[in-house]
Amino acid sequence: MQHSNPARVALEVLAIEGYRSEALSHAEASRLLSVSRFEFEGFLKDRQITEHAYGLDDLACDLESIASRHPVKF
Repeated sequence: MQHSNPARVALEVLAIEGYRSEALSHAEASRLLSVSRFEFEGFLKDRQITEHAYGLDDLACDLESIASRHPVKF
């Protein structure tokens, strides 16, 4: 099977392997492919890639990051 855009395929492989090896974060890999983080999650799911799937630890980290940037004022 021949791919219509070998450069895109190479970029996707780079993003996947970078993400799997933790050389790239979820956000970095999604930016590399010029897709949103949600689209990247779908991209991984379509390829049955579940390593480093977004989980509760990621959510907690994101919530802490948001809270530190936007403190709640009472």
